[in-house]
Amino acid sequence: MNQIRVPAAAIASLISDSLGAVGLPGPDAAKVAELMTEADLTGADAHGVFRLPQYARRLKAGGVNPRPDIRVTKTAPATALVDGDNGMGHLVMARAAETAIALARDCGVAWVGARRSNHAGAAGVYAALPLAERMVGIYSVVASANHMAMWGGAETLLGTNPLAVAIPAGEEAPVVFDIASTVVSYGTVKNHRLQGKPMPEGWMVNRTDGQPLTDPEKSNEGLLLPIGGYKGSGLALVLGLLAGTLNGAAFGRDVIDFNADDESACDNGHFIIAVDVARFTPLAAFTAEIDRHVRDLRNSRALPGGEAVRLPGEQRRARRDDRLRHGVPVLPELMTQLDQLAAELGVKRLGER
Repeated sequence: MNQIRVPAAAIASLISDSLGAVGLPGPDAAKVAELMTEADLTGADAHGVFRLPQYARRLKAGGVNPRPDIRVTKTAPATALVDGDNGMGHLVMARAAETAIALARDCGVAWVGARRSNHAGAAGVYAALPLAERMVGIYSVVASANHMAMWGGAETLLGTNPLAVAIPAGEEAPVVFDIASTVVSYGTVKNHRLQGKPMPEGWMVNRTDGQPLTDPEKSNEGLLLPIGGYKGSGLALVLGLLAGTLNGAAFGRDVIDFNADDESACDNGHFIIAVDVARFTPLAAFTAEIDRHVRDLRNSRALPGGEAVRLPGEQRRARRDDRLRHGVPVLPELMTQLDQLAAELGVKRLGER
């Protein structure tokens, strides 16, 4: 794959300048750019600068409020609800995470829901925010389009609703587990479409006849398959009810497909949980135990002929270190899209930064 390595700072400045050109105030554009670039640095390539053209299009069309009045209502000592006022999901979730951390500092644990929000990118980015305060983070969201059916069904009534969990460690990389409830995220399908690459069998089936669908150009005719069969669709259901229905946000038939509709408010719902480790066990003892277990698992005997033993979070840290040093890989097809966007918005192209 012929990719171009681009400094993370250049990507962040392109995102910030582009979002500023379509109406976001400077500090908000910089915060969104920071979170999108973090997705690129940690390997969530379908959730970083890849999303910039779509975000800019929705902001220009009025589907997203560029100057939201994001409000937090504390509903109990350890709970709060964030009204995003249809702002960028990154801004809404940054506020939600900040609130959860503050509440957990006081109460030991916090659950913060959000509604009237938008697509916020990679789930792992938000689960990892409490790590800076040596807390556990747990995050989920109702996806911004439905691409999966309830197990046995043929109607797209469920999203790829992800689950991300981040657990602090000591010398080892934090354990960061970030999965879609489908075999792959829909962003990965879009990435294959951008490159003109067929999808492997096992990602999607045609919703008319149930046969494998491998052409990403026909993805709107298909269903993404859940992880683990009925277990994956069940996981998407409960996460959607907790992130959507519990917060008074969209779920099921009420979800707006932000890939097909640039003008309508999506009313995405999210939740984030922060847990203060020190309320359960001394932090140093906990992180030392995490390190011990991680090393034990990593050094366990590998299956003959298989891959090395792999733990969630290890590749994330290694990838981030590599991309900070050597740049973020950007596909030529994406570079072309970004150059076109820069020309439309009157900002410097990525290669000029």
